[in-house]
Amino acid sequence: MTLKAFSYRFYPTPEQESLLRRTLGCTRLVYNRALAIRTEAWYKEQKRVGYAETSSMLTEWKKTEELDFLNKVSCVPLQQCLRHLQTAYTNFFDGRAKYPNFKKKRNGGSAEFTKSAFKFKDGQVYLAKSTQALPIRWSRTLPDGATPSTLSVKLAPSGRWSVSLLVDVEIEALPRTDNQVGIDLGVTSLLTLSTGEKIGNPKGFKAKYSKLRRAQKSLSRKQKGSNNRYKARLKVAKVHQEITDARKDNLHKLTTRLVRENQTIAVEDLAVKNMVKNRKLALAISDASWGELVRQLDYKCDWYGRSLIKIDRWFPSSKRCGNCGHIVEKMPLNIREWDCPQCGTHHDRDINAAKNILAAGLAVSVCGATVRPEQSKSVKAGAKSPRGRKQKAKS
Repeated sequence: MTLKAFSYRFYPTPEQESLLRRTLGCTRLVYNRALAIRTEAWYKEQKRVGYAETSSMLTEWKKTEELDFLNKVSCVPLQQCLRHLQTAYTNFFDGRAKYPNFKKKRNGGSAEFTKSAFKFKDGQVYLAKSTQALPIRWSRTLPDGATPSTLSVKLAPSGRWSVSLLVDVEIEALPRTDNQVGIDLGVTSLLTLSTGEKIGNPKGFKAKYSKLRRAQKSLSRKQKGSNNRYKARLKVAKVHQEITDARKDNLHKLTTRLVRENQTIAVEDLAVKNMVKNRKLALAISDASWGELVRQLDYKCDWYGRSLIKIDRWFPSSKRCGNCGHIVEKMPLNIREWDCPQCGTHHDRDINAAKNILAAGLAVSVCGATVRPEQSKSVKAGAKSPRGRKQKAKS
């Protein structure tokens, strides 16, 4: 059994929208208060405040006259936001994320309801404190017999309401196939496959750039705090939503196709966060969404019984001749085709890289060999470190 989320849009009635907005506001207030208290306790007293302490504080807040309105919404989303804050701190201390930020009203918000705070009856969802079912547009049906264990309501900055139902389902593995593919990620061509196929990059941001520019110029002219500025901000958010939807739709169709057609998929393990620090390439790389593409391939391969192999980022896939194995010293980005100085083979840069990635991936999957070159930057850095010198001396 696998946990799978099904997301739908819904259009709340005025009464439901009022309740949901109050719930999101209370959730945001509790989260921000707890974050401020935990931050202040550390900087002033060097004291760590955990989830248990903030949960006790929430109980006391509800008893005060100032925060009495917290009792008018379901208590479950308020407790869940404290758990999310604890998770954010755990990720921060483990080095997986930055320090938690305060939530802002203009970014919309979300609220999570566990089983005790909603009811799923006759294919309809009833939230706590509400007698009417959520008017969900069921674009696809839930699996037979599936009952949601968790429900998340989200308000996007563009004003769009959506609900995500987490259910436990049995996902059948796809029939096995002998197809294998290596993938080279790029900007001009989003993907280059080892089969020689090149898949173009739709460049969703560039397609909507003119429309976004007009909307942002209009927003900049509006007086802060005015209703016209609020409406102009919504227009900007809707353009961003269009870009996000188009990008996500393209990536889902692309990754689903690759998983269905191939048993083994090899990709490079790129450090996208480091690559976007280059201001000349940051926009193009972010628009391509390489990280999201690999993330989707990862969980879809796990669902459907496929193998995803990630090649070390320092593997010289572009500089290595796929025919004789010769590695050239330099390969600037403007060189898209080259001839091997060793054997004279003519290469298309991207196709050659995809073939090398596939070959390296198969070597790793068969014998567990490393594809990291001996003179790679990470190897040199490890050798220069005290730990690296110590291990080298032992060997």
